[in-house]
Amino acid sequence: MKVKIIENKLKNNLNVLFIDTNSFSTLTTLLLVGAGSRYENSRNNGIAHFFEHMSFKGGKKYPNSFVLSSVIESMGAEFNAFTAKNRTGYWIKSAAENFERVTDVLSDMLLSPLLLKEEIEKEKGVIIEEMNMYEDMPQAKVRDIFESKMFNGSSLGFEVIGKKETVSKFTRSTFLKYLKNFYKPSNALLVVAGGFDKPYKNYLSIINNKFGNWKDDKVGGFRPFDSKNLTKKVTVRNKKTEQAHFCLGFPTFSFFDKRKYVLAVLSVILGGGMSSRLFTQVREKRGLCYYIYTTRNHYSDTGYIVTQAGVSIDVNKLREAIKVTIDEHIKVAKGKVSNEELERAKSNIKGKTLLSLENSYNVASFFGRRKLLEKSVLSVDEVLSNIEKVKISDVINLAKEVFDINKLNFSVIGPFTKGDFKGIF
Repeated sequence: MKVKIIENKLKNNLNVLFIDTNSFSTLTTLLLVGAGSRYENSRNNGIAHFFEHMSFKGGKKYPNSFVLSSVIESMGAEFNAFTAKNRTGYWIKSAAENFERVTDVLSDMLLSPLLLKEEIEKEKGVIIEEMNMYEDMPQAKVRDIFESKMFNGSSLGFEVIGKKETVSKFTRSTFLKYLKNFYKPSNALLVVAGGFDKPYKNYLSIINNKFGNWKDDKVGGFRPFDSKNLTKKVTVRNKKTEQAHFCLGFPTFSFFDKRKYVLAVLSVILGGGMSSRLFTQVREKRGLCYYIYTTRNHYSDTGYIVTQAGVSIDVNKLREAIKVTIDEHIKVAKGKVSNEELERAKSNIKGKTLLSLENSYNVASFFGRRKLLEKSVLSVDEVLSNIEKVKISDVINLAKEVFDINKLNFSVIGPFTKGDFKGIF
């Protein structure tokens, strides 16, 4: 995929990334901030996510959510935001001709939020109901449990949404202190991706006008995660459900480690689609689950690979599904990988990557996340070239290293007790 990437930096240290896809004149404007739940502590867990909500409650120029949404919708634009453990993002997708209004809205939301007391109190109720919703969604909740145990004792184990006891105590001063520590231009990145209708310098001038007065300062940090003493963990959340949901995974390494490309191929071989080993063995051949897939996640200091599945609540069927899942991991570590599997996995990654980049939001995210967190911008061709270089021996050697049963992390939600899993690990 050929795109043109132009990097700039304002005088206040705000990095700006233009990604020209030479397509229709529509743009995704994405502001990323290097802040999320891993930058929090036990007293303010949930503040990153809560502020994401509050940014939509209005700023000085667009003073409430109705005015804000009316402006966006009058342009036929789309806007939203997300909070992760290591970043928060705010985006608007619009026609290129509306770029000035788009940046005006984003700067007002994030640089001049009103943070009214009454709005904070109302939003507490909204977020607590969001927490309740996730409690009723075991397919989503089980991953939170998995990560909280994998990274136990670290802020990386915090749930992004926070806890009821922390969120309910937030005040305006909590938000102001958080913004002072993390919402600084040197800790942010503005990405503009899509089809441009005028020279880049015109867009840069608009950005400088809207964000140039954002004052920079020192930025807060987090305590790195120490993975040296990780041990096997089995967590059972007893809950009456119609389906059991489990996560089974192992710790890996950071996104700075070049083996991440090997891990990507390994995860696809195991559970990357309907032709993958786990889908074939657990669902198609045995009918033990509805869904099963393998994925991986990386942070600046650690990472993991995990298989998640939705299985029958019949304990015997669940135990069989877990055993088959572990067995397939072990087979790869023992060298049972074919050239056909390897090439199919590489083609899968290439095809899905290219298809995802038909969307300007995905383009902005693809390059923006790497620039913000990894401090580098690889082209799509460079990324896919690194995938293409992966050999069978790389996959096998990595599986041998990573799939250490003594470091296995297993979490399940369903009508079970820990005794139901005795002897399986």
